[in-house]
Amino acid sequence: MGQEQPAFSIVVPTYDRPKQLAACLQALGRLDYARESFEVIVVDDGSKTPAEAVVASFDGRLQVTLIMQLHSGPATARNAGATRARGKYLAFTDDDCLPAPDWLQALTVRFDRAADHLVGGRIINALPENPYSTAAQLLIDYMYAHYNSDRNHANFFASNNLAVNAERFRAIGGFDTSFPLAAGEDREFCDRWLHYGYEMTYAPEVLVYHAHALSLRSFWRQQFRYGRGAFGFHRVRPQRKQKGIRLQAPSFYLNLLRQSFSQGRRGRRRLVLAGLLLVSQGAITMGFLREKFSLSQYDTDRRNRFHGMI
Repeated sequence: MGQEQPAFSIVVPTYDRPKQLAACLQALGRLDYARESFEVIVVDDGSKTPAEAVVASFDGRLQVTLIMQLHSGPATARNAGATRARGKYLAFTDDDCLPAPDWLQALTVRFDRAADHLVGGRIINALPENPYSTAAQLLIDYMYAHYNSDRNHANFFASNNLAVNAERFRAIGGFDTSFPLAAGEDREFCDRWLHYGYEMTYAPEVLVYHAHALSLRSFWRQQFRYGRGAFGFHRVRPQRKQKGIRLQAPSFYLNLLRQSFSQGRRGRRRLVLAGLLLVSQGAITMGFLREKFSLSQYDTDRRNRFHGMI
């Protein structure tokens, strides 16, 4: 007899972060959920230091499978994991994330109510003393408050804490692999999900702790990458005969700055966070323009080559 189908397949893409991956797998090993009812699929996205040793150390503690691929980005890695998954539901998180012990229990309750919804949970900054990590989380919190104000008709979830029916995920083509970076691919997936007429539910009790240590340099690079991903999203969306995305009203950005003064923050701390939120918008803008000008240059070069042949 074959193995019984697990309820969940947890897909974890990883790239050159063995310590973070080990911590993530330890958290998955502490899940308050029957071991035979979930599997873990780690997809090594071409790490310079392969993840084999880390994953092997969890044999016997988890039903864990390792997939190796050439460096192609997290969208491709998640799809590779979904291809191998046996679970009824796919639960996605990242290698620098620590799901709460009741993560799968909380997802089960949600899927019992609405089995075909895309469910996204709450992300909590696990490094509150790091101002760059805090600023990055403030941005996510603000996006969730803006796009998911109606929890039963949400619009955006980050890919480090979302779950979906596996058959429906595959039916719509998974993540768009034309997004090579960890940026924009989750926004595009959610938008395409809604385009098909499917529903999304925000479940704040479904918790994942994000332990992504950032410096000023890596914070800038992260936000610049988000800008590049945003341009990709703006370029792909009209291909579904949907309207392009307009710039937000000035009030959107003013309210974003107010985030730094929320939750009782005082003094220098809130000024630092306000400054970092301004930095983030500059980096996102530059990343967006970088992709736009690169595409324009590509189109110009292609036209020149064409005219040179006739």
